[in-house]
Amino acid sequence: MSAPAQTAPAKGGAPKITLDASRRGAVRKRWALEVGWKYLLALVILFYAVFPLVYIVSASFNPNGSLAASNALFSAFDLSNYAQLGTTRYWTWYANTLIVGISAAVGAVLMGAAAAYAFSRFRFRGRRMGLTSLLIIQMFPQALAFVAIFLMLLALGEVFPMLGLNSKVALICIYLGGALGVNTFLMYGFFNTIPQELDESAKIDGATHAQIFWRIIMPLVTPILAVVGLLAFIASFGDYIISKIVLVSEDNWTLAVGMYQWVSNQLSSNWGLFAAGAILASIPVLVLFLTLQRYIIGGLTAGSVKG
Repeated sequence: MSAPAQTAPAKGGAPKITLDASRRGAVRKRWALEVGWKYLLALVILFYAVFPLVYIVSASFNPNGSLAASNALFSAFDLSNYAQLGTTRYWTWYANTLIVGISAAVGAVLMGAAAAYAFSRFRFRGRRMGLTSLLIIQMFPQALAFVAIFLMLLALGEVFPMLGLNSKVALICIYLGGALGVNTFLMYGFFNTIPQELDESAKIDGATHAQIFWRIIMPLVTPILAVVGLLAFIASFGDYIISKIVLVSEDNWTLAVGMYQWVSNQLSSNWGLFAAGAILASIPVLVLFLTLQRYIIGGLTAGSVKG
């Protein structure tokens, strides 16, 4: 049998219990089984998430341009890859991506908010069927329709060149249409959390539907607007398939399409240049995410618990 635990007087007069070796081992084992494994799992997940980022940063400072030469992290530190970006059309692609991303985000917020307000506040024939149809359509990704999108833009371009191939306006419209259903459904749940008594009191005071929407509802649903805008911006910012189909000329390419050309050819791939471009391309998303971070949790949870 193990020796009993010893009790020693503490400075304050209360007894202080000291455990023997066997009991201390049992306490450590219990802590490891109940709590310790969580810290170990967190370290594994943290390494899994951080290592690719560290590797890309290291590769961006390596002038050799190949991934094999970048296996040793930060073995070289050179800004030549960042300087070389100025000799390409990288900044043109950067501007195109920002134009498309910001326009898609603003349009998604406005269209989704207007549709969600109509479904939440008005009662009309086909309301539930329309909302369900929007949700069902969103189950099919846009990539399944890229052939139809190409043919549709090819036909529209003959009548309205602005809505045809190689047009950023057409690309923005595709993004808006593809995200309308899920954005409407997400905002619809959030709009339902706003008491309708506010609308009724505003109507008594003589407010129109437009005044209620812009002056009362929109300020109260800021969290979900921030979430939808952020998701729409990220989705359009990093899209490759639809952008590749719609944008033909190099001057209209986005970052995803343009930077892919640097690594698509195995014989002349420049991964260092690609890594440097990826680091700079992540800045707008990172800034936007950190700016809207306080709205994200509230916007996502509030819109999902009441519909």
